[in-house]
Amino acid sequence: MDIPVTAHFAGARLFERVPDTLFAPLASPNRRRYWQLLCQLYQRRFGPDAPLPPVHGFPRSEITQEIAHNLTLLDAWEDDKPDTPLPIRAIEVFNTFRDAGWFRLDRIGVREMVTMRPAVGHFMDRLLDFAERGPVFVSGKVRAIELQLQNVRSGQDSGDVLGEAASQARHLMEYVRNTGTNVRDIMESVSSETSTREYVKRFFTDFIQQVFIADYRELRTRDHPLSRRPQILRMVEELRASPEHRMRLVSWYENNRCKGDHDRAVMLFERDISRLDDIRRIDEYLDRLDDEIHRANKRAIAYLDYRLRSLRPIDQLVDNAVKNVLEHPLAAMSLPLAPWHLVGPMTLAEPRQPSERPQPAPLRKVTLSINERARSSLLSKAREARTVTPQKMSQFLDAHLQGKPSAKWTEFTVKSVADLRALQMLMSAAAANASGNRDLRASAARLTPARIVVYSDREEVAGPFVSSAPFEVHERKSLQRKGAA
Repeated sequence: MDIPVTAHFAGARLFERVPDTLFAPLASPNRRRYWQLLCQLYQRRFGPDAPLPPVHGFPRSEITQEIAHNLTLLDAWEDDKPDTPLPIRAIEVFNTFRDAGWFRLDRIGVREMVTMRPAVGHFMDRLLDFAERGPVFVSGKVRAIELQLQNVRSGQDSGDVLGEAASQARHLMEYVRNTGTNVRDIMESVSSETSTREYVKRFFTDFIQQVFIADYRELRTRDHPLSRRPQILRMVEELRASPEHRMRLVSWYENNRCKGDHDRAVMLFERDISRLDDIRRIDEYLDRLDDEIHRANKRAIAYLDYRLRSLRPIDQLVDNAVKNVLEHPLAAMSLPLAPWHLVGPMTLAEPRQPSERPQPAPLRKVTLSINERARSSLLSKAREARTVTPQKMSQFLDAHLQGKPSAKWTEFTVKSVADLRALQMLMSAAAANASGNRDLRASAARLTPARIVVYSDREEVAGPFVSSAPFEVHERKSLQRKGAA
């Protein structure tokens, strides 16, 4: 069954920007040779490092000559016909690229001029960047994020720089999180090496510092930029909590990215702030990466120890020892070993005797008395009354709010143990929302999904059953409209 592609599907607009057949040459049996040709043409003709191209593009004859020159440097192609002249093969390759959408052919008078669409060129640049990407310097990423946030906080830059910082933070977190999986992939590929020399070479050249994170050794030092993480999180919280910063940034999103849609602007602002706030979890990912590296080191050491032991001529040493004993029995009897204690038949291992496990006894049937059943039922009902679920909390709030958008804590009446437990959970939700901790706020949101509990004052007030700081319960939609106004 076909899955409908909606406007909200990630990457749904890929083939609106590049041709549908763009990947055809790279999916053919000659994909490596097509890719080499594309890289050469992009580097010499269409890329940013190439000389400035003519306004209307290159003549078709020049591109086919360039392809013919590169064909002489490549290996044999699949289904290659040796009798085909080189110019004909170059024209066939050019037609393949043109039909796939890599090149655009325009006619200027009687001449055919070749250009590369900007979207295709940008896509080619991304592919080359991915293919040539080396190890990431976490320090440079963190410094760039910090400088961008400083500019946003000072008012020099606005939402565009905030979005760029959020994008860099997300890419950094995804990269560090996926490095542990990449470590396992490297160990599996290295373990396939049959030669100990090749195993050692790949282990020490393809491991973390030269492939994934270049400054992995310095991540835990005092001067590393990760020590600036509290300052980054403090700036993120200031941008989120300050009405001035929030209004300025939401207005930028609304005017430049959302075409006047205020709700979508608030959503984009919260998304970028949440991505920046994820930096607080980088230690969790680094600890997991440390565990993966520790396991990889232990596996490598065990493998090398096994390979070194297996290369020793144990069989030859045993044969030589037996031969020497048979040829020189007197010398063997003069060994400094006590007979029958260290060397003798009594010291040989005895065969294992199978032991039969006794059959387990049948389960006893326990009959509860009336008193025990009543006590168990009472405990279950008490436990059920003390347990607060989102459904019970919703019923409790609906009964007290009665359609109102908000209510104060003094308006909640306690008529049972269940009401008292619901009131206590509302106090906990208010404390969680005021803590600033993302996990606690998420837990409070799961308890009251349609409403939010916030403190109205921080001074603790004694109530009829419990004491707490005054709080209010608001509907989330009404609170958002109030904040937007």
